[in-house]
Amino acid sequence: MNLTELNRIATAMVVSGKGILAADESSGTIKKRFDAIGVESTEGNRRDYREMLFRSKEAMSQYISGVILYDETIWQDAKDGTPLVKLIEQSGAIPGIKVDEGTQALPMCPGELVTVGLDKLAERLKKYYDRGARFAKWRAVIDIGSGIPSMTAISVNAHALARYAALCQAAQIVPIVEPEVLMDGDHDIDRCYDVTSRVLNKTFQELRVQRVALEGMVLKPNMAISGKKSPKQASVEEVAEKTIRLLKACVPAAVPGIAFLSGGQSDEEATAHLNAMHKLGPLPWGLTFSYGRALQAAPQKAWSGKAENVAAGQTAFSHRARMNGLASKGEWQSSLEKKAA
Repeated sequence: MNLTELNRIATAMVVSGKGILAADESSGTIKKRFDAIGVESTEGNRRDYREMLFRSKEAMSQYISGVILYDETIWQDAKDGTPLVKLIEQSGAIPGIKVDEGTQALPMCPGELVTVGLDKLAERLKKYYDRGARFAKWRAVIDIGSGIPSMTAISVNAHALARYAALCQAAQIVPIVEPEVLMDGDHDIDRCYDVTSRVLNKTFQELRVQRVALEGMVLKPNMAISGKKSPKQASVEEVAEKTIRLLKACVPAAVPGIAFLSGGQSDEEATAHLNAMHKLGPLPWGLTFSYGRALQAAPQKAWSGKAENVAAGQTAFSHRARMNGLASKGEWQSSLEKKAA
């Protein structure tokens, strides 16, 4: 393992002013997104859509540091025959790959899930590295509800995340460690804070046990935020303050950076929260975004599967990427959204 090189890549992934595009939707998820805009989810349409994003010169070169790909996408070529991985590299961004294989019900723990995909991961990582991937992603899903999460769910998911991370580093690939505490419930921000604290502490304990070099990884956590169905929604300032307090308590300074997931927040909410956190600096690690839907909802709608709308889709993508790029430096203002509209 060349830790210097892993650290260089991890640091580049969370560089100030740029963030990570999560374009790793599974076939099922992208079908839902395409259904919403009236586009058939064929392999060709999925490729055309992602090619449109990766050829967005302004967004990719100025505001995107890396792209998380789905297995299908990493092997695809653009219409002119250029591998999509090469388009990402040519823009100056780093190609990455989602390597988990989704979730399964966790035995003896009703309503809880465990992420799978460790079998044969070492062999898959070698192929992905040869194709150009320099980082990977594995998502654990922790739900908050009546009597959950159990310590069992937190432990098994933290253990799997750490095993995945160790396999990645052995393959000279930077692991994005993503323990996501979902915001789907009716819990308040303090319950989210408590559960996320337990999840992060257990995850870092497992990472140490499995000898993962913290300098060669990136953390992708949720923010401390109210559940979507909570009658008491926390303000932007409270989300920022509690998230930073939580991270300072749980995340070692050796970690080069933290790239937040948006987790179902609206485009502007995700941007405003990240921006507010940067007002609370200085921080011990780089702090940026790794958004999927919050970067892609607008370009998907503008594109709507039509070749004549590619430029409009790219403009929408560039706008969202720029807004989040500014937020990752604490320079975003809501008036900039209105100007673009």
